[in-house]
Amino acid sequence: MEIGTGLFTCQRRPDDDRSMGAIYDEMRTLARAIEAADLDSAWVSEHHFADDGYLSGTMPALGAIAAETETIEIGTCIALAPLYDAVRLAEDAATVDLLSGGRATVGLAIGSNPREFEAFGVPREERVERLVDTKRVLEHAWSDGPLDYDPEFHDVSPDVSVTPKPESDVPIMLGGAAKPAVRRAARTADAWCAPSALSIGGLKKRVEDIRTVREEEDIDGDFGVYVLQHGFVGDSREEAWEQMRDGYFYIQRRYEEIFSGDSVDELDDERKAELKEQAIFGTPEQVCEELETYRDALGDDIHFIFRTYHPGVGTDAMVDCVHRLGDEVRPEFA
Repeated sequence: MEIGTGLFTCQRRPDDDRSMGAIYDEMRTLARAIEAADLDSAWVSEHHFADDGYLSGTMPALGAIAAETETIEIGTCIALAPLYDAVRLAEDAATVDLLSGGRATVGLAIGSNPREFEAFGVPREERVERLVDTKRVLEHAWSDGPLDYDPEFHDVSPDVSVTPKPESDVPIMLGGAAKPAVRRAARTADAWCAPSALSIGGLKKRVEDIRTVREEEDIDGDFGVYVLQHGFVGDSREEAWEQMRDGYFYIQRRYEEIFSGDSVDELDDERKAELKEQAIFGTPEQVCEELETYRDALGDDIHFIFRTYHPGVGTDAMVDCVHRLGDEVRPEFA
């Protein structure tokens, strides 16, 4: 089982008096820590028009992470495909892949926030079709020669040759928990990313469905499964929770706003208890025990994205957590 971390969102909480530049410096510091800790990957997330500065420029951020690292996989988890000009995304992602020496993965999803779609002038009801079209543009753009594809949502000639070309295939990962999204990934992508809200039972059901689809439809090639979950590593379960709690609850409150389009002043106690139960935190031994349940259910061939980045909890605390994840947890799953 591979283990990575992130997801860098670069949000500035109301109680954080740092500049946005300092928060982006924190991302670079953590990227160096992830590399030094011998973890497998680092990831960025994406949303737009947020008053806390939620990261919107995924490709520039990955370019910065590429410059700070040498071996780890870097990628988007997740890029909101319907909001992109697909040709520009193909160019930018290929550039990141070249800068990183072939380490980029492009994770895509349909998005949901009504405000983002309205601001970009993209009809929300076209989300799925635009995701499919964007993915096809990427694949054709990265192939040898001209595009040789007439996009439905992008006004570009099939005769144009999109450059640069990546030196090797850039994996495309699709997100989503609904059956159509999971099966779309199984049939058309290189990997699927499971959202953190899924239970282990829900994950197992979807992974089994992916394997069934690919077997029944005789789909060849490797297929990756990426699993997301929030957590933290500390000297004790209580300390780890204390360190991650405020940033974790903050980002979850903001997600409820993003996904609904409505203002959320505070998470209620029931939701906080649910989120605490869902997270993985504690000593390295306790974290290993919980990760083992995922390996038992899903097999060893998964990539666990352990979300240790929680806005405003402190750079030193997150660096220490990353090192403990690499030094004391990762070796148990090598």
